[in-house]
Amino acid sequence: MANFTSKDVMKLREQTGVGMMDCKKALVETDGNFDEAVKYLREKGMASAAKKASRVAAEGLVKCVIAEDKHTGVAVEINCETDFVARSDQFIALVDNIANHILHSNAATIEALADEKYYADSSKTISVLVAEATAAIGEKISLRRFTKFALNGDGVVDSYIHMGGKIGVLIELSGKAPVADLQGLAHNLCMQIAASKPQVIGIGDCDPKALEAEREILTAQAQNEGKPAAVIQKMVEGRIHKYYKEVCLLEQEYVLDTALAVKQVVADVAKKSGTEITVTKFIRYEMGEGIEKRVDNFVDEIAEQMKNIK
Repeated sequence: MANFTSKDVMKLREQTGVGMMDCKKALVETDGNFDEAVKYLREKGMASAAKKASRVAAEGLVKCVIAEDKHTGVAVEINCETDFVARSDQFIALVDNIANHILHSNAATIEALADEKYYADSSKTISVLVAEATAAIGEKISLRRFTKFALNGDGVVDSYIHMGGKIGVLIELSGKAPVADLQGLAHNLCMQIAASKPQVIGIGDCDPKALEAEREILTAQAQNEGKPAAVIQKMVEGRIHKYYKEVCLLEQEYVLDTALAVKQVVADVAKKSGTEITVTKFIRYEMGEGIEKRVDNFVDEIAEQMKNIK
């Protein structure tokens, strides 16, 4: 018997949008291997490109802070247990304080950050700051991840927060264009990234293994559609081009004017400014992304408690 449970079937259905019976069949065919089951469904043309860890399953906030010189920026995600706490003044203040600390920090890991003395009160470390907030708020608080961009040379770092801290984007542009032009472009690109979820900057940044896996899936899809061998290669290349437009920032349709690609927008601002502009880095944090949220079964919980009542 294949090694999977009804929860695995439900998870596959939620990630792919495919019916329960087809998800069960996919898991049977792949002996319970979740990733292979996703691939199986895509090859059969039943599932669109599934993105792992796409379900937001934790509470908290994403915060971005940019230095006054626009050359340094920080994005941080801090989690708590309930949305009520995430919206509280006390939790928001904690997130703000830690984000501003990271702006002054050289820490490269969560562990190193936790051991640092808080920049505004050296009598406390960041871990103590979090522990105090946990005791005061009454919920577990987790400093999950952070990214810091520090630009060397001409350019700007900018950010964008969407839905009050549910999504945060940090971007770095290099170039000698006027700061106002760079900031305007950077802000619009941050909104683009928040909305369109690119994975890389350009085609050359795509993971060769991921690209080859995508090519194999697209080839299998075309074969399962019964297309002649002579046209399969052209179909696959056309679909790969569509794949680039989904995952590569510069290849995407510009959300503010879908007649343009993002790379055209960057080129237009560069031409207007009389200088070259390069998108050098970006990150996109979605609050709770990839974290399994506990699902309470209150009927089972009460039944378990009843067992202990004599």
